[in-house]
Amino acid sequence: MNKSDLFHYKNLLLAKQQELSSGKNLVGPIPAAGEPCPDPVDMAAGESSASIQMHLKQIDSKLMRAIEDALARIRQERFGTCEECGQPISTARLEAVPWARHCKSCKERQSS
Repeated sequence: MNKSDLFHYKNLLLAKQQELSSGKNLVGPIPAAGEPCPDPVDMAAGESSASIQMHLKQIDSKLMRAIEDALARIRQERFGTCEECGQPISTARLEAVPWARHCKSCKERQSS
């Protein structure tokens, strides 16, 4: 992978990292515990929304770590190589998931 490609993927990763840091993907603030609700339906909706928001934050946290790991691999000149088989990860896969650690074949084997 040449320097131009690495620069491109680094920019993709930094843009996604910025998006996650800004919180744009969150639906809204997490409701405060014990906040008064006018009726049981509103209370249930509020609890459901809080649960979803917490789950989204957990997913974002995992994604942020994956992005940081990918940026480290760029610095270490290991980016774009499958950690399992050592083969290059396809450009199509890296465009879709720039933080990918495995090629498509190895990822499919892990998933099955």
